[in-house]
Amino acid sequence: MNLENKYEAVIGLEVHAQLLTKTKAYSNDENIYGAKPNSKTSVITQGHPGTLPVSNKKVIEYAVRLGIAVDAEIRELNEYARKNYFYADLPKGYQITQDKTPICNGGYIEITDQKDQLKKINITRIHMEEDAGKSIHDLDPFHSLVDLNRAGVPLLEIVSEPEIRSSEEAYQYLLEVRKLVRYLDICDGNMEEGSLRCDANVSVRLKGDEKFGTKVEVKNMNSSRNVKNAIEYEIKRQIDLIEKGEQIIHETRGFNATDGTTLSQRHKEEANDYRYFPEPDLQPIVITQEYIEKVRESLPPLPKELLKKFTKDFNLSNYDAKIIVEDKKTALYYDDLCRYTKNYKAAANFMNGIVKSYLKENAQTIEDFQLQPERLAQLILLIDENKISNSIATGKIFPILISSDLSPEEIAIQNNWIQESDSDTITALIDQVINKYPDKVKEYKSGKKGLIGLFVGEVMKLSKGKADPKLTNELIRKKLD
Repeated sequence: MNLENKYEAVIGLEVHAQLLTKTKAYSNDENIYGAKPNSKTSVITQGHPGTLPVSNKKVIEYAVRLGIAVDAEIRELNEYARKNYFYADLPKGYQITQDKTPICNGGYIEITDQKDQLKKINITRIHMEEDAGKSIHDLDPFHSLVDLNRAGVPLLEIVSEPEIRSSEEAYQYLLEVRKLVRYLDICDGNMEEGSLRCDANVSVRLKGDEKFGTKVEVKNMNSSRNVKNAIEYEIKRQIDLIEKGEQIIHETRGFNATDGTTLSQRHKEEANDYRYFPEPDLQPIVITQEYIEKVRESLPPLPKELLKKFTKDFNLSNYDAKIIVEDKKTALYYDDLCRYTKNYKAAANFMNGIVKSYLKENAQTIEDFQLQPERLAQLILLIDENKISNSIATGKIFPILISSDLSPEEIAIQNNWIQESDSDTITALIDQVINKYPDKVKEYKSGKKGLIGLFVGEVMKLSKGKADPKLTNELIRKKLD
């Protein structure tokens, strides 16, 4: 019996998103990644006696943005709390966070499950807090080094309900969160740099059982692929222990990306006592309905809205639309492109084909792309009007168009690439080819219809690529049949 069919995984994810504010959560220290160690910290961040924190308005705005995007309930009265614990890289000895009054409750992230069905993963809460500094253990053989630049950087913690049932679902959920925070311009979503971090709570139980198994928390995962691999390993490890009659220990484990295993870091025999209490140095924040509506009006188009628009209004396949929507700037470029052309499918083919290839080959993003949507639409129109072939458009005109001020049609005319669509001219070329290959004509007429490609190819050669391939194909068939 396949043991994975016998058991069911129960997974909840805690995602920490570092916010793209100019300053830190409760001080005016600069929020910059990659600065010289300990150069972006101050007595306020370090909690020196007599210093007072101040709430960052942008952090509140970004939290409301995310809450609206996931359809959460946004709290009116928000209080801050102190979470007390000692880390070498948390200089205050406590973290300013939210305990009983998270800024957002509820909401959901929609994913596509393994049966290609839409599934809602509900969100428990989203709350505001600050990051700790960073301990570095691999630069000095005898000492751990501490960089406090990250201490005080604003975070949103997004806590899901334990409704994820596989590593693949967890992977899809994390990709959707990353895509959403990027669309909202609140976080760059870069897991390798630590600006998006994920902890996974994983347990297993017999299928059909209502009671949760013993939960294990897995940390230290710096890519969405690592999250998937860590969860897969942990599910198998827990199933193996249960089958052997052994106990699963409630603990925190780290993921080793080198060999794909999880390792015990510390046991959690009791719930952590962080001694939460109201933050005495920060006043509660009141968020009015008027403020929420103002933020709502400022939101950019969101991925699910664009996906719906591209599939319903532009009649794209779900596959094509998903590729385009994956990146915000690409989606907005495509949306703009479709203002100038009604051939939405051809526009999608260009975006997912030649444009994507060009950007990859030149190590560029769509933001670096020089070609304006209106000019690309002109190229698509030339194909639609049968003035040029698709191969001429993508292989010859497109590379010139990127660095030229000429229109696509001017480039085609200058280079004698306008397609020959005169039936009489093409028929004369077809007659030449048929006379050249009498044996192939006999084979075609005896049933080898695949030879049509040979005849079309020969006509294209004689016309130097200028004959309309579609018309050529039709005329050859008419002639031979």
